[in-house]
Amino acid sequence: MYTLITLSAVPDFAVGYVRDLRVRWTLEEAGQAYSVRTVGPDEQKSAAYRRQQPFGQVPVLLDDGLSIFESGAILRHLGDKLGLMPKDAQQRQLAEMWLYAALNSVEPHFAALAELGVFHAGEAWVEGRKPGLEAMARRRLGDLEAWLSGADYLAGSFSVADIMMTSVLRLLDSSGLKDEFPAVSAYQARCTARPAYQRGMAAQVAQYAKEPAAA
Repeated sequence: MYTLITLSAVPDFAVGYVRDLRVRWTLEEAGQAYSVRTVGPDEQKSAAYRRQQPFGQVPVLLDDGLSIFESGAILRHLGDKLGLMPKDAQQRQLAEMWLYAALNSVEPHFAALAELGVFHAGEAWVEGRKPGLEAMARRRLGDLEAWLSGADYLAGSFSVADIMMTSVLRLLDSSGLKDEFPAVSAYQARCTARPAYQRGMAAQVAQYAKEPAAA
């Protein structure tokens, strides 16, 4: 049995976007049962938890004596173990590169833009910063558009790279930018239509519906 460690409560705007969704989706794709353990602010600061997650963040996955932090490392581990990496050596390498690209070349730019609306709405400096962030997001979307044109998934067959990239793309859901890139939009729709994604999302939403939202 896998144990997923995540937050005990989050603000309403974060429901559906906590990074444990990436792990839930992966486990659901493989039909793996898992339990959930939650941590609150005090435990996140504790020495015991910092030995599992040095930055006090989530998710953490416990797997038969292993404690794994960082969603990319968790998906890489599960991808190998659960058959969610391509079998072909070249496609396998491609999936690994795209997994890391989603985290390093794409997510920082999309997250920076998303954070403007969530944390800084109405602040005077935002209007000056927003065009540059939108331009960078469009560049990355254009790169993805070129790669995905004529392809269903990033590395041939569906893999943890697609789970990660789709999760990252969702950061722009309220921006309208993806409407300019039909192959990217179709790709995200294809991935989020998967039953495993729907189950993972429903599980996260249900969890926080039972917990009080953080102040």
